[in-house]
Amino acid sequence: MMNTITGTMEWVLENIAGFAIVIFEFIGVAIIIWSGITGFLKWLKHASDTGVYLARGLAMGLEFKMGSEILRTVVVREWKEIGIVAGIIALRAALTFLLHWEIKEEEKSGGHK
Repeated sequence: MMNTITGTMEWVLENIAGFAIVIFEFIGVAIIIWSGITGFLKWLKHASDTGVYLARGLAMGLEFKMGSEILRTVVVREWKEIGIVAGIIALRAALTFLLHWEIKEEEKSGGHK
């Protein structure tokens, strides 16, 4: 009886996490695409805040994608998979950190928000 309940709960958790992973990935990709398109349009108009706008959009998209990777740790079963997910999280965290640093530097030098 207890194994059945535990198995059912694991199945529900895996399905909810799997659905949330796909949603977060989709949102992250959509934000990055939208930011890229609108950033390009701003660049064509020679807007002074193009770099900051694009960096903020990329950072936000990466935050959602990092959220999906964190959720992915719920459903991994092997140490090899955990290592891969940890590497992806580390790379995305480093990219996010660099983008935030770039935004701050751009705002300091150009005074844009």
